[in-house]
Amino acid sequence: MNTLKINDVSLVYSNGYQALTALNLEINNGIFGLLGPNGAGKSSLMKTIVGLQKPTEGQLTFNGNDIVKNPIAIQQHLGFLPQYFGVYPNVSAYNLLNHLALLKGISNSEKRKTQILTLLEKVNLTPVKDKAVHTFSGGMKQRFGVAQALLGSPKIIIVDEPTAGLDPEERNRFNTLLSDISEDVIILLSTHLVEDVRNLCATMAIMQAGKIVSEGTPRFFMDALQGKLWQRPIDKNELEKLESQYQIISKQLIEKVLHITVHANKCPEGFKRATPTLEHVYFKHLL
Repeated sequence: MNTLKINDVSLVYSNGYQALTALNLEINNGIFGLLGPNGAGKSSLMKTIVGLQKPTEGQLTFNGNDIVKNPIAIQQHLGFLPQYFGVYPNVSAYNLLNHLALLKGISNSEKRKTQILTLLEKVNLTPVKDKAVHTFSGGMKQRFGVAQALLGSPKIIIVDEPTAGLDPEERNRFNTLLSDISEDVIILLSTHLVEDVRNLCATMAIMQAGKIVSEGTPRFFMDALQGKLWQRPIDKNELEKLESQYQIISKQLIEKVLHITVHANKCPEGFKRATPTLEHVYFKHLL
């Protein structure tokens, strides 16, 4: 079992901007979702975890090792899949993985070849292993990204906005792949897409303005909203008045008609009970 512990971590940049404030998390094997809007501090936290910057206060440990004092203790076990990554032109998938494996210190040629071929098979890219990666579709590039992140058998993988721009079929294929590899490693999924967290994550945290505003399981959060969400279609002219009367957590156009969802202990007149979703959870915690 791998464990990442974040204890009272704060980060203040040199210009005085408070990027992170007293964060506390414990993350074990599986997929952990870090959900928040752009600017919430997710990227600052990722950079701090991997040792690209030191926290102003607090402690981070990975499998018992202090990774603030010794970042290599996590870096040697790290895989990273960014939202977008560049590739060398006219270099095949196999050759690029071979190059990256060498950079990761996999010096034994037979071991390197076996691992690359195994990973290409795992991500279903064996038939195109000799094609240039820059010619791949978006989904194929993301699967290649998973393969490079898995080089060297990492114990923790950080994945940043992984399904942005993927069509539904590729998104499902990609999500299945992440799920399959998550049993023996930590996968930290940073995203602003509620759907990714709902599909993949057993545990999650919501970030806003550099703070953890809530942490738990998606099911726990949704169960907590049972019997407290109410929905009805409205005329757009009613919106301002209703916003002054109720806590509106969601506005959605359905077949060109505006529907609102409000949070209340009792059903307001004219509303019907709504089934909680993770999107409702997200908006409720960001109010």
